[in-house]
Amino acid sequence: QVQLVESGGGSVQAGGSLRLSCVASGYNVNAYCQGWYRQAPGKEREFVSIIDSYGDTSYADSVKGRFTISRDNAKNTLYLQMNSLKPEDTATYYCAASRYGGRCQYAMDYWGRGTLVTISS
Repeated sequence: QVQLVESGGGSVQAGGSLRLSCVASGYNVNAYCQGWYRQAPGKEREFVSIIDSYGDTSYADSVKGRFTISRDNAKNTLYLQMNSLKPEDTATYYCAASRYGGRCQYAMDYWGRGTLVTISS
């Protein structure tokens, strides 16, 4: 059974940084596509970043240059380093994973419960 558990959320002021972690069990982060998504209050969930099984990454325009996705295969953990945070980054952030390797061509199959990030101005 695949489980994804996020941590690292919190409250910081604008301009600050946070690093989100997503520990996977029953799943090999090195072999498949994973990503981060977020949902702000009153809004639909949106794409933030993905990393494919080749290690290639992609980012939403709104976070490009500020966020970095990475993974530690030994720890079976996915990360999202978030710098220069803005109030509009406030959201619940979800870790997601696919059953498929290669490029991230399919919808995610597994989801964590989310971690809340609050950025104050």
